[in-house]
Amino acid sequence: MKSIAILLTVHNRKMKTLQCLAGLYQQILETDNQLDVYLTNDGCTDGTSDVVSRRFPEVNIITGSGNLYWNRGMHTAWKEAVRVKEYDYYLWLNDDTVLEDRALLTLLDTSVKVDNKSIVVGTTKSQKDGSITYGGRSSYGKLINPSESYQPCSFFNGNIVFIPNTVYKIVGMNDPFFHHSLGDFDYGLRASKLGVKSYVAPGILGTCDVHEVLPTWCNPKKSLKQRWKVFRSPLGQNPEEFFVFEKRHNGLMKAIFHYATNHLRMLCPWIWNIK
Repeated sequence: MKSIAILLTVHNRKMKTLQCLAGLYQQILETDNQLDVYLTNDGCTDGTSDVVSRRFPEVNIITGSGNLYWNRGMHTAWKEAVRVKEYDYYLWLNDDTVLEDRALLTLLDTSVKVDNKSIVVGTTKSQKDGSITYGGRSSYGKLINPSESYQPCSFFNGNIVFIPNTVYKIVGMNDPFFHHSLGDFDYGLRASKLGVKSYVAPGILGTCDVHEVLPTWCNPKKSLKQRWKVFRSPLGQNPEEFFVFEKRHNGLMKAIFHYATNHLRMLCPWIWNIK
């Protein structure tokens, strides 16, 4: 029997969270495995915590400050899981992602095939048109289409990420320096630098629709005040966090260049939308 800690962070997406948990607990497994869910409730005001407690009383709920956002919320859930016990695996799962019935079985099987020494990434598709939405990415950032066998990737989105304890002991947790985004990309790239490989699991393992195509911070239809507010927020293109990420993985000169161009794009977004 293998022990798996499932890590989530949630904020005011009650129905999506319930759908996600329902999909998780309906997983088809060939053997009995211990599944423990650690869910960071980051300041929900829509009753998410109460209804999760009623419908899924086995879920371990950690109360967040409301200012953790996705990456720091995931870090908080992971810290609690590690405090409780040493698990064989840790699964990152976005609360807006609904797993296919055999997703966990596929993740386990793939992890065994790569000797439980690598990160295994699940691919999601859109409910609307079936196109792939999140998963493993090439070194150029392009999403990798899953095939019938596992295949390497350079980094990944954090929707479905399966991390063996052997990898955790090498890489550690996601970096809480990042509030919301970049923490997943950073983890995969840091893992690679430490000699840990990442693979895309076979097939589609879940559904998750894409988020806003053109973010507010660079949307010419939004006011400068709106763009600036979101740009500086953890949900936008936070320039300091992005600078650290770029410097860490692409070097100082590229970090400076993108720090400047991101500010320019926020100030004059129409330049990037000329047709």
